[in-house]
Amino acid sequence: MITVPAAPDLHLDPRWEAVPVRRGRHMSHLRVTGHGTGIDVRVERCAAGRLRHTYPAGARDMEVRVDGPCPRETLAALLRSLADAVDAADPSCRRIVFAAASGDRGSVTAAQSAGFRYVTDVDLGREELSLLVAEPAWVTRTDIDLDRVPGS
Repeated sequence: MITVPAAPDLHLDPRWEAVPVRRGRHMSHLRVTGHGTGIDVRVERCAAGRLRHTYPAGARDMEVRVDGPCPRETLAALLRSLADAVDAADPSCRRIVFAAASGDRGSVTAAQSAGFRYVTDVDLGREELSLLVAEPAWVTRTDIDLDRVPGS
């Protein structure tokens, strides 16, 4: 079993106001207002949350979850702001995960326009989800010098 660090405190960009509703060691539930709407958001370490058995979750991976309906443009802006806030609060986080209901093309499209990429579909038993991730540049950077062994 891996040691899962506490969820960081997030500071969203000024277009959003985030008020903590509930906080646990690995999770924060926020009420976020902005863009003319109020949205419930949960941010949780994947290794300690509902996604812990769905993929090889790293200790610092974070799931951002939007509860309730949210217009596509607002969802895209919110996910972009959440990803930026997680990246700023925890620079060692390798993956920020957004799980859309399987078949919810609107949420998938919004997440993709916010910089997330589709990875896979998972079945949690009571729901099927499409996982999308945003990863910092240091994770996705590749060395195209194929004649050199990395680290040599």
